[in-house]
Amino acid sequence: MATLQLASWATNLTYADLTAPVITAAVNSIYNWAGCAIGGYAQDAPHIAQATTQPFFGGPPTSSILGYNGSIGGAYADAQLAALLNGIASHIDDYDDTHLETIIHPAGPVASALLAVAEWQGPITGEEFLTAFVAGVEAECKLGLSVTPEHYDVGWHITSTTGSVGAAVAVGKLIGLDTVQMQNAIGVAATQVVGMQEYFGSMTKSFHVGRAAQGGMLGALLAKNNYTSSLQGLEAKYGWLHVVSTRENATAYFDQLGSIWEIEKNTFKPFPCGIVLHPTIDAAIQLHNETVQQGKDVLSAKSINLQVNSEVLILTGKTDPTTGLEAKFSVYHAAAIAFLYGEATPAYFTDDAVNNATTIEFRKKVNVTTDDAQFSTDQATVTIVFDDGTTLEKHIEHALGSLENPLTEADLEKKFLDQVSRQIGETRADRANVAFKGIGNMTDIGQLRTLF
Repeated sequence: MATLQLASWATNLTYADLTAPVITAAVNSIYNWAGCAIGGYAQDAPHIAQATTQPFFGGPPTSSILGYNGSIGGAYADAQLAALLNGIASHIDDYDDTHLETIIHPAGPVASALLAVAEWQGPITGEEFLTAFVAGVEAECKLGLSVTPEHYDVGWHITSTTGSVGAAVAVGKLIGLDTVQMQNAIGVAATQVVGMQEYFGSMTKSFHVGRAAQGGMLGALLAKNNYTSSLQGLEAKYGWLHVVSTRENATAYFDQLGSIWEIEKNTFKPFPCGIVLHPTIDAAIQLHNETVQQGKDVLSAKSINLQVNSEVLILTGKTDPTTGLEAKFSVYHAAAIAFLYGEATPAYFTDDAVNNATTIEFRKKVNVTTDDAQFSTDQATVTIVFDDGTTLEKHIEHALGSLENPLTEADLEKKFLDQVSRQIGETRADRANVAFKGIGNMTDIGQLRTLF
């Protein structure tokens, strides 16, 4: 029985079960999430959500809103609101971690719920926090694998649909649920399934992650007080697995729990946009650099021709984005800015950048052909044709940020500091950098926010 199998594994997991690579991956995942949550708070979405919902959340302000810098509300909120806001902020820039086999962004729902509860219910040690985090990530990724690709292909947003279960397992582990309570927590989380791909390119995409964090947290807290659910919430005929997918293989993947660690497969984005855009951006940036090195003017490009997997157009085929959020799902915008400017930082996915006249002109020069036989989703070929008839071409076998071509520790730190310093200043960013890197050694996670 899948629900019992997952609940039993999670409740019995200990820090001693975690290998050194698993611990490193967990720390890096939380570190990357924190950078995204702090930096993402600069966007409108978390501010709107905070202003709208804060009057209705009346609990004590125990939990951090990580990116708060005095703009609205306060630096702390009750745990439910903090989970929602940090979840939204961590995903709004589409800069978060990615489990490439499922396209799940694992840390957002899990860490957002977990930190809120750890601050509220603590003291919680770093080892306890990491153990619970790993339990949640493994739960959501194994669950995602069991319904991949059918679940995603029909239109669900798999990060949030599995993330609520991951958050429930993580919080349940942290607050000491027994096996039956954990089954109930999984059931309450699973019934709150949230997120469809229609909303990609809008604020609602990040709402999915915040809501999944809230839903999973609520499931675990209700179960702690013996709120009942189905004990077969995942595998029952009308349970999660069969309602949201035409195929499931949960038992096979849950059999791997503790032997094949999905968190070790987690990757970190170098560019703040849909993951399938990264091969194109990688190639276009390299071609920009070659163009400049050869003394050519990038503005003399006549056409930018892409060969990609068909999934790229399915997920990121917006030809005429008008907002920064829409641009994160436009291969035309991604190719244009990467070749024009030789970079693809958050600054190029703002409303102003999207409506820049030169960028609009170059988007029209982008042509896309698809070939699934020759290109996987982490591959692309970009060919630039210049006005003088000359061409430059670059093929990407494995995009920057993939498992085969990962970001280095220095890359990850540069990304963290860039996001965080823009939101809370360089001094506090340096302190946050140290604090989150050392999370595993903390005696009380509740002290994190005071360290920066």
